[in-house]
Amino acid sequence: MTKGEIALKAVEALKKEYPEAICSLTYTDPLQLLIATRLAAQCTDARVNLVTPALFERFKTVDDFAEAEVSEVEEYIKSCGLYKTKARDIVAMAKKLRDDFGGEVPDTIEQLVVLPGVGRKTANLIVGDIFHKSAVVVDTHCIRITSRLGLHNIKDATKIEKILRELLPPEESNDFCHRLVLHGRAVCQARTPKCDICCMNGFCPTAAIKKQA
Repeated sequence: MTKGEIALKAVEALKKEYPEAICSLTYTDPLQLLIATRLAAQCTDARVNLVTPALFERFKTVDDFAEAEVSEVEEYIKSCGLYKTKARDIVAMAKKLRDDFGGEVPDTIEQLVVLPGVGRKTANLIVGDIFHKSAVVVDTHCIRITSRLGLHNIKDATKIEKILRELLPPEESNDFCHRLVLHGRAVCQARTPKCDICCMNGFCPTAAIKKQA
């Protein structure tokens, strides 16, 4: 079976298993998702969702964040980890949005990655979830599961994104990545994948090796 065939089978299996392919971060507008995604670095989405209601109640607009004291933002996000760096990035990001983008979150990866603290993973999430363009969000779940599926054997997220863009139907790629997160949490876990109950065990090379062991 080719990598392309495995990728298509994975798309269909996960679509059946997780019909609701949604982002687990809570937000109501593009700015909130951008900030929540920055907070989620090395932090669980569940923890971010506990922190953001008070943060977004205090700072409601790009201007609010751009004019905020970094120290005050820090107080709201302390439990997210790396809070000093994240607070600095959030304020700097808002200033750049205000000064260079008219206060609007841009809709291309190329524009998004020039914002402080925004890498390709965050940019792809925004482009896919907010602007409904083809996107490939390469997080730890994506790297792990697509490697176990035999689609690559590397760790470089940018290279993996390129590989997956070539293998996945563009209209399916964003939802596929959301489903990988759900599957990674529930079944294909980092330490001990539950291959016996996995919806992809009929074509996954890793599951086949485990059966033979």
